[in-house]
Amino acid sequence: MSQRTDIAALMRSGKQIGLRERFQLVFRLSLPGILAQISEIIMQYIDAAMVGKLGAGASASIGLVSSSTWLIGGLLFATAAGFSVQVAHATGAGDKERVRTTFRQSLIASVLVSGVLSLFCIWISSYLPGMLMADISIRPDASDYFRIYGLFLLIRQLYYLNQSMLQCTGDMKTPSVISSLMCMLDVVFNFFLIFPSRTVVLFSREFSVWGAGLGVRGAALGTGLSFLCALLMIAWFTMVRSPLLTLRVKASWKLRRQTLSKAVRIGIPMALEQSALCLAQIISTRIIAPLGTVAIAANSFAVTAESLCYMPGYGIESAATTLVGQAVGARRKDMARSFAWLTTFTGIAIMTAAGIVMYFGCPYVFAFLTPDQEVRVLGVQVLRYELFAEPLFAASIVATGALRGAGDTIVPGIFNLVSIWGVRLTLMHFLVKTMGLPGAWIAMAVELSFRGILFLIRLKREKWMEKLGF
Repeated sequence: MSQRTDIAALMRSGKQIGLRERFQLVFRLSLPGILAQISEIIMQYIDAAMVGKLGAGASASIGLVSSSTWLIGGLLFATAAGFSVQVAHATGAGDKERVRTTFRQSLIASVLVSGVLSLFCIWISSYLPGMLMADISIRPDASDYFRIYGLFLLIRQLYYLNQSMLQCTGDMKTPSVISSLMCMLDVVFNFFLIFPSRTVVLFSREFSVWGAGLGVRGAALGTGLSFLCALLMIAWFTMVRSPLLTLRVKASWKLRRQTLSKAVRIGIPMALEQSALCLAQIISTRIIAPLGTVAIAANSFAVTAESLCYMPGYGIESAATTLVGQAVGARRKDMARSFAWLTTFTGIAIMTAAGIVMYFGCPYVFAFLTPDQEVRVLGVQVLRYELFAEPLFAASIVATGALRGAGDTIVPGIFNLVSIWGVRLTLMHFLVKTMGLPGAWIAMAVELSFRGILFLIRLKREKWMEKLGF
């Protein structure tokens, strides 16, 4: 049997699963997700390094709208999660028909949601940099980057949906491999689209290389094209090769009220949460923007550098959603509880180790990302403040995935909103005035620690278990 069938059947068997077997399941599902996230991090690093060669202004123009792209990306992810969590439950219950009909309905909903968001992004792209109080010199590049991002939203939405569907049926390997290929394609596209035609020296020989010379626009276009290629690959495995999700087996495409209402109950709280969180990030960007181009660039590079620490946590989060979701579908309360804690502690351990390594290695990371010495020094300084929060940041990330697998999205959303609006923005407002950019990152570290504590309390009290009805 396949890996996903083994897991679902094991859940439904009612047999006790030993601690060693549980760790093996967590590791088997987490590793591909971690590798996929690391691949995406490498892509971000290379993107940042390539754009960084164009100067601090180019880096700042992308960093300026990054919080806005996170906002839109969060809405896309919430749409996918509203349906994929239901697929995890149906997989755990062994209901193949429900898996297939849910997937088909999700395709229709995704096209509608991403279409509306795409039109909105294209419309607001001309006004967004001004709304963020950016220096007038970086506004044209920032607008172009966000406009091109909006043009590829349908592609991104369908990629996220197919990726999430495969993960929730237990196939973590395929999305991991495709994510790695997407990163390599992104580098290739950027190589030709960002820079103009030039001479490259390779193995002591000179080669003339064509380049479009599109600069920041080339970076946005390269990423969009890499998503398009990745979508074509992952759609083949999801819609053709997957025995559970394949479109080759006849199933209903009719939109069903019960499926849509569940998607709304799961996805809407996540969408509102992501909107409020990213709106807070946009406000944070607006607070930082008046500090100047160096501060904006240093902030953007520090976020990119820190991703090496926290993105593995998101890989484990995907495993947590799958394992807890399938345990819920199989009506295994004991396994839902166990996997929630095992994945959370695994995430804490890995992100803590990554934070320690980054604390000592971040000067070398910034040397790779940018040639600007002033940006490097400031970036290293602020990042080191935040790295002390990695263990509790991990707790909030992975516990969110575990709770999502159980369909618990409202309370986690409230936790995130209270934490980032009540703690981070409040502290940032006062600390930035006296400390500059370091004040913003100290506020972030305090808030992430507070948020992690809230999620650990949520897991411990098990209120989320009471809603499962078994």
